[in-house]
Amino acid sequence: MSTRNLDKMMTPSSVVAIGASTRPGSLGEAVTRNLLAGGFQGDIHLVNVKGGEIAGRPVLKSLAELKQPADLAVIMTPPQTVPRLVLELGERGTRVAVVITAGPGDVNGREDNARWRKRILRAAQPHLLRIVGPNCIGYAVPRLGLNASFGPGQLKTGRVAAVAQSGAVLAGLADWGTAQNIGFSHLISMGDMADVDFGDVLDMLAHDYDTRAVLMYIEGITQARKFMSAARSVARVKPVIVLKAGRHAAAAKAAASHTGAMAGSAAVYDAAFARAGLVRVHGLGELFDAAETLAHGAAPRNERLAILTNGGGTGIIATDLLMDEGGELASLLPRTLGVLDKALPRAWSRGNPVDIVGDADGARYAAALDALADDRGVGAVLAMNVPTALTSSVDAARAVAGAAGAKVVPVIGCWIGGPEAQAGRHVLHEAGIPAYDTPLRAVRGFMHIVQYRRGQRALQRTPPSVPQTRSDTALVRAIVAGALKQRRGVLTEPESKRVLAAYGIPVVPTEVVLDAAEAAAAALRIGFPVAVKILSRQITHKSDVGGVALDLSSEQAVIDAVRDMTGKALVLANKAKIDGFVVQPMIKRPHAIELILGAAEDPVFGPILMVGHGGVAAEVVDDRALALPPLDPVLAEDALSRTRVDRLLRGFRDRAPANRGAACDVMIRLSELIADVDEIAELDINPLLADEQGVIALDARIVVRPPAAQERAARFAIKPYPVELETEIVDRDGKKLFIRPIRPDDEPLIHVFTRRLTPEDVRMRFFGPIRELSHEMAARLTQIDYDREMAFLLLDGKELLGVGRLAADPGFEQAEFALVVASDRQGHGYGTLLLGHVLHYAKARGIKRVVGHVLRENHKMLELTKRLGFKREGGRSGEPDVRVVKPTASL
Repeated sequence: MSTRNLDKMMTPSSVVAIGASTRPGSLGEAVTRNLLAGGFQGDIHLVNVKGGEIAGRPVLKSLAELKQPADLAVIMTPPQTVPRLVLELGERGTRVAVVITAGPGDVNGREDNARWRKRILRAAQPHLLRIVGPNCIGYAVPRLGLNASFGPGQLKTGRVAAVAQSGAVLAGLADWGTAQNIGFSHLISMGDMADVDFGDVLDMLAHDYDTRAVLMYIEGITQARKFMSAARSVARVKPVIVLKAGRHAAAAKAAASHTGAMAGSAAVYDAAFARAGLVRVHGLGELFDAAETLAHGAAPRNERLAILTNGGGTGIIATDLLMDEGGELASLLPRTLGVLDKALPRAWSRGNPVDIVGDADGARYAAALDALADDRGVGAVLAMNVPTALTSSVDAARAVAGAAGAKVVPVIGCWIGGPEAQAGRHVLHEAGIPAYDTPLRAVRGFMHIVQYRRGQRALQRTPPSVPQTRSDTALVRAIVAGALKQRRGVLTEPESKRVLAAYGIPVVPTEVVLDAAEAAAAALRIGFPVAVKILSRQITHKSDVGGVALDLSSEQAVIDAVRDMTGKALVLANKAKIDGFVVQPMIKRPHAIELILGAAEDPVFGPILMVGHGGVAAEVVDDRALALPPLDPVLAEDALSRTRVDRLLRGFRDRAPANRGAACDVMIRLSELIADVDEIAELDINPLLADEQGVIALDARIVVRPPAAQERAARFAIKPYPVELETEIVDRDGKKLFIRPIRPDDEPLIHVFTRRLTPEDVRMRFFGPIRELSHEMAARLTQIDYDREMAFLLLDGKELLGVGRLAADPGFEQAEFALVVASDRQGHGYGTLLLGHVLHYAKARGIKRVVGHVLRENHKMLELTKRLGFKREGGRSGEPDVRVVKPTASL
């Protein structure tokens, strides 16, 4: 749905617990005990049909006895009572209900549970009552003293939110946090996600000031587009670490293509998380390590790590682990080495890792840490200690915690060993320093933050402008329609190549023949040597039945090959009908690398793209990377770089580097193809030869299906560029102008446009002075989520005249506009054109209200909004801006 009413879960003023009990061992007793003991300052109401009293509080027999509706309800009664209670809560005005109760079915009763969840939703939806769960352990906000769960009772307040589909994982994380002196802003058990899902929660946490980072345990995702939009939004402002369970489940269905077999796999989730900017971990230990670092606010100044240790071996181990994780060791400045020389014994390592020798006491640790903190090339310090009989590990921890350098540079502790080391870790925890018991955990904790930063930088790279190519979409649709009319689910190889050629993908010339004689004649026309392949709608992989013959250099060789493959097909695929044969020139590119590129439909995330090592051994080599469309050159190059075969493409020994850009271009064109033609269910190009000359597709296979009833772009987890919104518009002088949505490669255009604005116009648009747009800000303005945001460019040829923006809330109830027109082109009605266009787009998207915040002195904008029917709201005395509102129903 949206974040509507979830504010009542974030900051409730009153809670009602339905099913409160004193019976030992019951859910009702555990939740009631936690609720009463947490210190919640709002009103707590207890309900149980038996009435009575609990801990001196009256227990109501029914909701009817409540004088005022509670903001938040917690339900832990038998399943058959839940729909009725939800209806009653909704009628009385409660806004959020956490349903702890599990469904009525046993492990085999999925259909019963599904019907039960639908009954709950039918009861809740008319009243906009939000449902968390069912089948969850509850919800907690330690900052408010609210613990409406049957998880651990003692919770510490912190700045990390924990969100888990498994109650057991959430309870374990909470209990571990208490032991490690780590607190949480929210603990949210998702359960079966009948209503509130991960997308809703991420949207809620994105704007929560008390949450600095988010930890997630995910078993499955329901609404992929909402999840991706919310995840991309929150990851722009705070780290999100995710553990996805079920990585080795038998999820891949039987598929007609190599790429199709990847659908439903853990690799798809990896691609989705990376595209959203989330950091994925692969076990509870890693999730706990991430919590340790994030909870203590370790934010490195840069990505280079200095290692400070009293043992050379442990320092070397940590260095190896850092390199394994893709980290970077800091190079110490000569000045830093000089300071360390004066502070440390002659036997110190004179480099990084900084080994301060086994007899290092607290003073030596503090002196070394202060020197490292003064080195701006050091992003963080990993302080390590192994207990010895010469000094105290606890004293060393106290010295590190109290050192001046610990207030300058983030410090991560690693105290290795048993009781003595544990006491040292406790000292560090109490001082707010993350502390680990092994080098691996410490390094991983640091690298989670580094990976988050790298992911954000990667997502903010500006793609180069790609020339717009003309694609013959009509031809492709005609080919696909013809196949579907014949009730064929697979295009023939010649049809598949015509589809690729229609989108500008280089293909090998192909002739279709019926028999051996025609094949020989075709070979003569083409020129020897040639390749001959069997053509059959029932044979998926031709090489599996001996249906491919290569490097044929004579007519007789062609005739023999046709006869031979016919005989093999009759044995190995005796039910297949042979439609003919395909004759192609042999492509002589001896140094070319074989790639496989493909597309398929994932049941959760929709269309996916794949690139990897191709050829007949593609499945055995198992070298591939997945990406979520739409793609641009940056995203395509990133996917290619994640394959092992990319090392070959970059050149080696006497092999010149292949044209990697051409391979990326094919990926982009495939992305456009599956966006334009949703009847394509699966597609493989195998092999795609790549060398310094470029690329060429030797074989292709396309699986088609009847068109889906949903909107074409709705299949995508990330909405593609809406080319249908490109349009011409006429200004008041009759001149034709062009309006289109913004693209990521428009960043240079936005920079030029911003420099043309006067300082006053910049202040009016951005509510303050800006000397120059940073790359990060420009990337945020150009790399938008087309599902929730829109930015229209008004163009006169290549000149940008103005930009009109719209950003909707997750529920599309309301959207905020922003507008700016080039300073030297104002007074021509361009602002009216742009804002009118934005308003009509908002109405078409189903947005109910458009609002804007305008500086009081921005008289031109206030006059424009007044002319277009906006009404002023708010604008209290002393505030610099006023709020203007327009319902789209009035358009």
